[in-house]
Amino acid sequence: MQVAGQLYILSAPSGCGKTTILRQVMVNIPGLAFSVSHTTRQPRDGEENGVAYHFVTKEAFTEMRDENRFIEWAEVHGNYYGTSRQAVADQLQNGQDVFLDIDVQGAAIISEDSSFDPVSIFVAPPSLAELERRLRGRGTDSDETIALRLQNAAKEMAAASQYQFLVINDGLDDAVLVMQSIIIARRSRTNRLPDGTAIILETDK
Repeated sequence: MQVAGQLYILSAPSGCGKTTILRQVMVNIPGLAFSVSHTTRQPRDGEENGVAYHFVTKEAFTEMRDENRFIEWAEVHGNYYGTSRQAVADQLQNGQDVFLDIDVQGAAIISEDSSFDPVSIFVAPPSLAELERRLRGRGTDSDETIALRLQNAAKEMAAASQYQFLVINDGLDDAVLVMQSIIIARRSRTNRLPDGTAIILETDK
């Protein structure tokens, strides 16, 4: 028996490690999928269409937007990004639990969409000081960029109470364990085993 999957919203300030956490969770738990967004920006070196993003023209994107084919969309630095409603619905119908990696604004929009009933998870650092240490440790951002990321992080963390679950990334192993526990508990609530397959109880003697 096929059981529809669950939609998950995952948000976090830049540098919190949510992508690393999710990658490890997807290795450990079967039946998880990552939604591939549409974007109008140009592919970067090594990015494959349909894997990193669905790369489309601005005209194609605006047509999809006007036809309400995105769950949510946003313009970032002159480029459009959007989550395909049909692609997510197809994955869910195939029994996959689908993760959307989106910001707090997009999360608020999807949370109001009754057709998906998403589970929302916010990943936060143990402190802003620790987040700053991690950002500086990457060695890829200027002082100005780091300051801006910290300002944005403070604003995003103020919205954490709007999410159903909070994961503090004070260590990768513990954060992975907490997120896995959320997924397994949700599957149990919808009569599924930890691997996502349907639970069929024998009731006849």
